[in-house]
Amino acid sequence: MPVAGSGHEAARPDPDALLRAAAQEGRGRLKIFLGAAPGVGKTFEMLSEGAARRRDGADVVIGVVETHGRAETEALTRGHEIIARREVPYEGRTLREIDLDAILARAPRLVLVDELAHTNAPGSRHPKRYQDVEELLSAGIDVYSTVNIQHVESLNDVVASFTRVRVRETVPDRILELAEIEVVDIPPDELIERLKAGKVYLPAEATRALGHFFSKSNLSALRELALRRAAQAVDARMLDDVRALGLGGTWAGSDRIVVAISEQPGCDALVRAAKRVADGLRGPWTAVFIETPRAAHFTDEQHARVAATMTLATQLGAAVATVPAERVVAGLQAVLVDLRATQLVLGKSHRSRWFELRHGSIVDQLVRDTPDVTVHVLPMPVATQASARSMSGRGGQWGSPAGYAITTGLVAVVTALASALFQILNLGNVALLYLLPVMAAASLFGLRTGLYAGIASSLAYNFFFLPPTGTLTISNPENLISVIVLLGIAVATSQLTARVRAQADLATASARTNAILAGFLRQIAGVNDLDTAAQMICDDVRRLLDVQVVLLGREHGPELDIMAASDPAYRLDTMDTAAASWAFDTGSPAGKGSGTLAASEWLFQPMKTGERVLGVIGVASDRVGSPVRADQLPLLSSLIDQSALVLERLRLQAEMRDVDAVRTRDRLRAALLSSVSHDLRTPLTAVIAAAAQLHHGASPELIGTIESEAQRLNRFVANLLDMARVEAGALKLRVEAIDLSDAVTGAAHDARCALEGHAVRLDVPPDLPLVRADPQLLHHCLLNLLDNAGRYGEPGSEIVIEGRNRYGELRLAVLDHGPGLPPGRENEVFETFRRLEGSDRAIGGTGLGLAIVKAFAEAMGMIVEAANRSDATGAAFVLVFPPVLIVRDSLTEGN
Repeated sequence: MPVAGSGHEAARPDPDALLRAAAQEGRGRLKIFLGAAPGVGKTFEMLSEGAARRRDGADVVIGVVETHGRAETEALTRGHEIIARREVPYEGRTLREIDLDAILARAPRLVLVDELAHTNAPGSRHPKRYQDVEELLSAGIDVYSTVNIQHVESLNDVVASFTRVRVRETVPDRILELAEIEVVDIPPDELIERLKAGKVYLPAEATRALGHFFSKSNLSALRELALRRAAQAVDARMLDDVRALGLGGTWAGSDRIVVAISEQPGCDALVRAAKRVADGLRGPWTAVFIETPRAAHFTDEQHARVAATMTLATQLGAAVATVPAERVVAGLQAVLVDLRATQLVLGKSHRSRWFELRHGSIVDQLVRDTPDVTVHVLPMPVATQASARSMSGRGGQWGSPAGYAITTGLVAVVTALASALFQILNLGNVALLYLLPVMAAASLFGLRTGLYAGIASSLAYNFFFLPPTGTLTISNPENLISVIVLLGIAVATSQLTARVRAQADLATASARTNAILAGFLRQIAGVNDLDTAAQMICDDVRRLLDVQVVLLGREHGPELDIMAASDPAYRLDTMDTAAASWAFDTGSPAGKGSGTLAASEWLFQPMKTGERVLGVIGVASDRVGSPVRADQLPLLSSLIDQSALVLERLRLQAEMRDVDAVRTRDRLRAALLSSVSHDLRTPLTAVIAAAAQLHHGASPELIGTIESEAQRLNRFVANLLDMARVEAGALKLRVEAIDLSDAVTGAAHDARCALEGHAVRLDVPPDLPLVRADPQLLHHCLLNLLDNAGRYGEPGSEIVIEGRNRYGELRLAVLDHGPGLPPGRENEVFETFRRLEGSDRAIGGTGLGLAIVKAFAEAMGMIVEAANRSDATGAAFVLVFPPVLIVRDSLTEGN
């Protein structure tokens, strides 16, 4: 937040507002027709505006419109192109939902989507219709939609408090903040007449509704909420535009209130007064604490008082902020400009005339320098002023004894140096030397120590160097002017140096905070384990804030579980658990230093992302009041926000893993059903037919058919079982030395049925070294490779099994004469259930064989490769045995 000197600097565009505006480029525009209750005519108004846009030449379609049987509403749908809805079977009936893919493919300029808060049927791409709308907006499509005020998330509890009806379908406030809002409004009496006339509900339902939700008092309150929420949305968008354009002024579309709080007792009364002002003006309000360099010297009680006041403001509905600034007036002016505030509430303590002459009056400066803001000044209680003066703490503001001692030493050193050089220096140069301790004292120890250095330097200069020396008498009037000028320069230099030091301290504190947040996020951003991330969060928060930390969440059942703690020995008692549960359920702070269950020793803060509470972080210390000092609250809030983002990322990753597992299971189930229906059914049919012929006498052909089809059936079942073993991680290796010539010969013999009609050539030299592998898994790999070659090779073509020793590796290849593999997609053949058809012939199979080959080969430490043959006459699949799998004692130089 920029710190203004007077509040009248030239305004400049706000970078955040510009970024938000840039983010909307290329996105569609959302317009929401907001109603106070059902039946006010939202859908009718949306269709009317859609028709007007269509007459103006815009490409408008209807995505989904609920007419509820109203003739006048149905009439407005005529003439519009209507995208057919998608049918979703659910529990024996068919639900009709918006067809998102059809709309995206159609790509209209504007789509009409009714009932924004609607919950989609299970199995839809998004659980909520507003998420469908967000995808349409991201695709650059404008959307018109409708919603009732009781469906707005932040107003859900308010509406339920007086209607006694809690709706379950809600829309996040962020959706309304991105939209242009048009309030569709009719007076309560007119809406009640429409209800009685049966234009909203059926007569029986209308009678019941009139006695409950649709009472005149309820409709009036809902109407007020709708108008107020629309006004807030318009005001927020107006402020964003003003900031993006860098326009000055308050732009008071509505009143915005700021209350300035401090460490003094009695500020809680200011907060309550600001709450009354905000309620009277029906405007948003913010409680601000200006953190000046003086805050570094606050006592624990003063820190606790500021924290308690900010907590009270939060409980009363205010936004809170801590703003670092060199001076209170400059910080408040910056806040007023940034928030475009119209009202300021602050307290005025009783100060002596002499104090105001020395330090000025904050109230007078603000009234004088902020003419566009109405300032409400409340007197602080007299009793409170006395306690504030007694607790003001003089030590920190007047400097430390060590600083004065060091400053005295510096003046003495300069005096000694000037005395040694006095013969070659004139009095003017000696006076300049005395500026050195002044600047050093002011920069190191602050303004008052610098002033002390100036006075001490003037006295030393007069006593030791101005005649008559050894006294404080000044005989020459010119020397008197030199002393006065020296003292004035010393005072001015002290003030300037102290101001630079204060600004440097603020910059250092801001940089330290940013570095802490960056380091914290860098540490936990790369963690992919929830338990590890939770423990790192607790450890880092404890290290940075010097508090005890515990992190809780709901992992199993309704009770909160301790996910991590800075000290594993911590145990929460009943009151602590109740406070943590309250914070989790309500999304509001609870515990020590808050207004809820303050008897707990812990302060619990919710970790939220959007509308979801992911967990609760608790902090505890021995401090009076809140466990966290007021100046640490912004850092704690930032740490909690960053931690919540990390937990949300881990949660989404876990959900994606679950989704992938479900998809894999679905694919496996579909493949199994496909195999049962075709690849397993075919050999079963042949076996059954052959067995039926046995009644008329056996023949070698029938017996051969039964044998070959049974082996084929057994191979399919084995593939399914092998894939299940791979996915379950149940492979157990029994490695031994294997002769590849024997292994290839055995596999070719067992696959003779699959290779029927093909010539098979074995080109495996007998002098190849032995390899270490699991003989059963290697046999399965070769069987599947040969089955694949027999399936895709052209009838009558030759299949070659070739073994070579190249560069210390053994390469065992299966070559076929077939359609080959699509260029660039060779590795896809090893994916589960993937079949790359290369010819017009109907080729069966589950798509598991090559996936099993890859899984088995990798389990044994081998590499499997797929490519087209160098002569482009078919495919080549190669098992590569790296040197580590070769039995060295038998290694000979091969081909």
